[in-house]
Amino acid sequence: MRIGIALPTDHTRLSAGTNSVDTLISQVKELAAAGLTSAWFTQRFDHDAITVAALAAREVPGIELGTAVVPIYPRHPIAMSMQAQTAQAASHGRFTLGVGLSIKSFVERTYGITPHPRVRHLREYLDVLRTLFETGDANLDGDTLVAKAPLPVKVPGAQPRVPVLVAAAGEQTLRAAGELADGALPILSGPRTLAEYTLPTITRYARAAGRPAPRVAAIVSGVVTADVAGARARAEQNMGYYGSIPAYRAALDREGVDNPADLVAIGDEKSLEDQVSAYFEAGVTELVYTQTAIGSAEDERRTWKLLGELAARYRHDPLR
Repeated sequence: MRIGIALPTDHTRLSAGTNSVDTLISQVKELAAAGLTSAWFTQRFDHDAITVAALAAREVPGIELGTAVVPIYPRHPIAMSMQAQTAQAASHGRFTLGVGLSIKSFVERTYGITPHPRVRHLREYLDVLRTLFETGDANLDGDTLVAKAPLPVKVPGAQPRVPVLVAAAGEQTLRAAGELADGALPILSGPRTLAEYTLPTITRYARAAGRPAPRVAAIVSGVVTADVAGARARAEQNMGYYGSIPAYRAALDREGVDNPADLVAIGDEKSLEDQVSAYFEAGVTELVYTQTAIGSAEDERRTWKLLGELAARYRHDPLR
């Protein structure tokens, strides 16, 4: 079983006059030493997540690297393929590309782009990516996307083929993930939702498309801390706006949760252990932890240590 951490866990710590890339690579080393199986990089407007994953792969052997997630706007799939395959070659097969649609209003406001019909564009984008990774070629003149590679774009050494996971919560994105990608990165999906909705939905679509069983890496949040009230307040501040986004609101409603922060495990070691157990009992075999910095720096290291121990325990338990 895999348990990883999404980095950076706190963007304010990266802006304290230090080299942020050095800091992130140092954190990956800490995660590997703690026994975590993977490190995932979020994409904002500072460092490039795929580039940092490739650099970390060269510095830290063994640990898996991924992105959670890179928005498909405004990157063309040919450009995304170049970056992802380079990271796969640099990591000798330890890289996973996580992609997502981003929020429509955010894309419009940030890039001045009026998005195409979103799910249709996602499907065409994933179709091009898969073709590029498998054959090194692309020749699509679609409804929302044109992608025609004038020269082969397959990167020697990028083996195995780059796996692609899609940030997904609703049926249409889960369908795209099951039919056209290797799996999903469900966001704000609790154990009940994953067991009763997410996993059956993506598996059904993957099976119907003749695809292998999908990989599902659930993005979850938690921290071991004595400052429960303070950590809860920070979680609410960080996550509050998700409750107003329709796809995430629907996921929360399926779980019977009003506030996104209600999905965050905050408290002693047992609270985090119980959360991990609940997700694995729901059928998820991979967790990506966020919000580990809502306590103190010492709390965060304590959380990483416990999650590393749990990863080892689940990995060696034959019943898991």
